[in-house]
Amino acid sequence: MKKQSKLFMAFFRVGLLGYGGGPSSIPLVHKEVVEKYKWLTSDEFSDILALGNALPGPVATKMAGYIGYRVGGITGMFNALIATVVPTIILMILLLTSLNAYKDEPWVNGMAEAVVPVVAVMLFVLTWGFIKKSGKSKLGWGWSSVLILISLVLLEGINLHPAILIFVLLVGALLKKNPPAEKT
Repeated sequence: MKKQSKLFMAFFRVGLLGYGGGPSSIPLVHKEVVEKYKWLTSDEFSDILALGNALPGPVATKMAGYIGYRVGGITGMFNALIATVVPTIILMILLLTSLNAYKDEPWVNGMAEAVVPVVAVMLFVLTWGFIKKSGKSKLGWGWSSVLILISLVLLEGINLHPAILIFVLLVGALLKKNPPAEKT
């Protein structure tokens, strides 16, 4: 029961503080499940994040469901999902009601615009952590840099959808780990 309450509180904080959608929630989930409770390693988290990004739908709820299941079974899955969604529902009702009354005020527009750089910094810090880890991996800095550069060109240069790139990289990693059997 104690694990379930910790699971609920971890994802409740994420749901409550993750203003800005999935991208702003990802560093908060990382902080809770990797750094605070140590339910996952950083590598496991990055795998779950990659899988969550490759699947359709909101990344925060997919991660909450998977991590909740992994930590606390079916009950943990529903617990984490409810904890992630309920604060958002309550806050959206309160915020939309309040903001609708003041929608033409300059401070409302300023508040909405101030969220963007904060989320960008949070995502940069998380990304930089992953880049540092990849440089220390078996690939080393050279291959990691090449893969980052190729990804950047594919995503920004030719506007490849991120899910396609993630899927291709996951398939490549799986094939490298489990090469097809040779025919005899």
